[in-house]
Amino acid sequence: MAVTAVPRAVGPTVWDGFSLLRSPGRAPVAVGGTLDPATLVGAYRAGAFPWPTGDEPEDGESGEGGEPRPAGVGGLRELLRAAVAARRVRHLSPGRPGGYDLPWWSPDPRAVIPTGGVRVNRSLRKRLRNCGWTTTVDESFVEVVRGCQRDGTSGWITDELIDGYARLHALGWAHSLEVWDGDDLVGGVYGVGVGGVFAGESMFHARTDASKVALADLDARLAAAGGVLLDVQMTTDHLVDLGAREIPRADYLAVLARVRDADVRLDRERRPVARLAPPAG
Repeated sequence: MAVTAVPRAVGPTVWDGFSLLRSPGRAPVAVGGTLDPATLVGAYRAGAFPWPTGDEPEDGESGEGGEPRPAGVGGLRELLRAAVAARRVRHLSPGRPGGYDLPWWSPDPRAVIPTGGVRVNRSLRKRLRNCGWTTTVDESFVEVVRGCQRDGTSGWITDELIDGYARLHALGWAHSLEVWDGDDLVGGVYGVGVGGVFAGESMFHARTDASKVALADLDARLAAAGGVLLDVQMTTDHLVDLGAREIPRADYLAVLARVRDADVRLDRERRPVARLAPPAG
């Protein structure tokens, strides 16, 4: 069985020794830095992620892929500049002027789905049984990220961010799950694997329910590989319907610290999604 590769080491990072336990829960925890592999891996291992928009997420607002949609906050850069000056927010590249367009977040509470916990309702079960779709892992990483960018609700997925995650993918850290209707890519999800935690970044669909199918399939593969948690970052109605719940950030960080070095590698083989909804009895 083909599985995802062992992630390659990326070296020291600006996140080394950075504890998020006392960081803001409803505001960026840091600003600046770059989207190079060491900075990205260090952030995910610490429990943070980039939101390179200059916009603050608004509770409850989401696109059809399920992730929160940025809400315009015109003065965020000025607020971040003041927070850095007051030492409430850490600047990751203090020697470089500016750098306030790359906020890093670690929400408190954190939205998660324990593995095996994606909720498959009656309509989704019917879709799984009858659609004839298949899934793969890491077959079309950039195409999945581009699909998330094109769906109209993920303007924070910049070309710079795509380049950064593509480098992570080449190093074995970032992964995609693709949903196929024959040879057509109809949905997918991508994110970063940190041992037993998969930090989901975004998902998309070009056919009804394809993003839900992607999440359900990823959940099954992560559970089979020994993973313990799907990190979906922030709740939306869409994600709550799929089984997401909020936990204190301290609890999330404790789980992450316990499993971030686990050897968890996803099955890459093409699989039928019908296996996720076997006939009753």
